[in-house]
Amino acid sequence: MDIITTSIITCPECGHQKKEEMPTDACQFFYECENCKTVLKPEKGDCCVFCSYGTVKCPPLQQNKSCC
Repeated sequence: MDIITTSIITCPECGHQKKEEMPTDACQFFYECENCKTVLKPEKGDCCVFCSYGTVKCPPLQQNKSCC
């Protein structure tokens, strides 16, 4: 299975989208929107901002591994 390492993250406050590289061995808990400067945190039940606001789940979950 090929692991996808990029995801388009969408800010829930302003709708700004940006393609970002995801860490392959860790979760990213915070992400600052470059447009409105809102600091995003994972939604309840998600392990990272990419799982909550990205187009692709984080690499550990893609590999069916536990995440953080």
